[in-house]
Amino acid sequence: MAPTTVLTGARVVLPTGIVDDGRVIVEGTRIAATAPGQAEPLDASGHWLVPGFVDIHNHGGGGTSFAGGTAEDVLRGVRTHRLHGTTTVVASAVTGDLAFLARHAGMLAELAQQEEIAGIHFEGPFISPCRKGAHNEELLRDPDPAEVRKLIDAAHGHARMMTLATELPGGLDSVRLLAEHGVIAAVGHTDATYEQTVAAIDAGATVATHLFNAMPPLGHRAPGPIAALLEDERVTVELINDGTHLHPAALQLAFHHAGRDRVAFITDAMDAAGFGDGRYMLGPMEVEVADGVARLVEGGSIAGSTLTLDRAFRRAVTVDGLPVEDVVAAISANPARLLGLDDRIGSLEPGKDADLVVLDAEFALKGVMRRGEWVVDPQLG
Repeated sequence: MAPTTVLTGARVVLPTGIVDDGRVIVEGTRIAATAPGQAEPLDASGHWLVPGFVDIHNHGGGGTSFAGGTAEDVLRGVRTHRLHGTTTVVASAVTGDLAFLARHAGMLAELAQQEEIAGIHFEGPFISPCRKGAHNEELLRDPDPAEVRKLIDAAHGHARMMTLATELPGGLDSVRLLAEHGVIAAVGHTDATYEQTVAAIDAGATVATHLFNAMPPLGHRAPGPIAALLEDERVTVELINDGTHLHPAALQLAFHHAGRDRVAFITDAMDAAGFGDGRYMLGPMEVEVADGVARLVEGGSIAGSTLTLDRAFRRAVTVDGLPVEDVVAAISANPARLLGLDDRIGSLEPGKDADLVVLDAEFALKGVMRRGEWVVDPQLG
């Protein structure tokens, strides 16, 4: 018989709301509806039980890179984020030579086939030099649909998302191509106008890559991409809630206009996440991390984050004052739905993968379970 774990007494966040003194039953790798009589319950009183976190935009962690590292490097980074509650992660690439990106996608596709990662996100090279952020301008290019198709093919069915400056030549055709192949087209690192962004959404774009960052600011005469992305019900907006990328008022603005069902918390993490300050490489770009903030050595642009999703969760509740149910939607349910994996992950329901996070009363992480096995044992009595 499959091993059974019964967690009792916690505040459990379900799709229908919060259940006090709730119970979650795990049988083998899945959440079960009923438990056998001999199962010994674990008392989780004073804790929260929430679904495992889902990160759709992540470049690395634990001192290693998803964007250019070996398979072993990627696995080390994945394990680092699992220790912080992220039970599902998409590996994000950064701008590079097209041939290298294709080769690297092949390696990442093997890890996706093994279900170590949930797929591949290409952030660049099809982005605007005006809003390049921490991307190498010499390697940027217009989004040629033929080259977009090359990267899709290199991912062997595991391309999940591609970030584009859709105003560039070939941008709208590339969005349509991505949509036809079931790959999320994300608007980001863009200098688009409001009208150009609306056209991209109408062509099939459904995600805003780290909203507010690497795009024109909201203006009262030229509202730009932010207004178009916030107002359209078809778009999910990514937010980096680390206290550096966004002012709390900007986060509140996004939640107010997009609503809890159209926000996805991401890390945009780079190698230093879960590791520490120092010098790192983000693709071909050198990064200095000081006091947990990553910036390019040359130019000083913010270069991803050192965020982990447990910190994003805790900040959202304790600093931003968001309801716990809204945070769970943004950190688990919504990204799971975007990936088309919400039949397996993203909520605590019978039949789904036993991915869950145990938080204490102050929302500090105490335990992580992935597919029925403790990654971080909460030592419950």
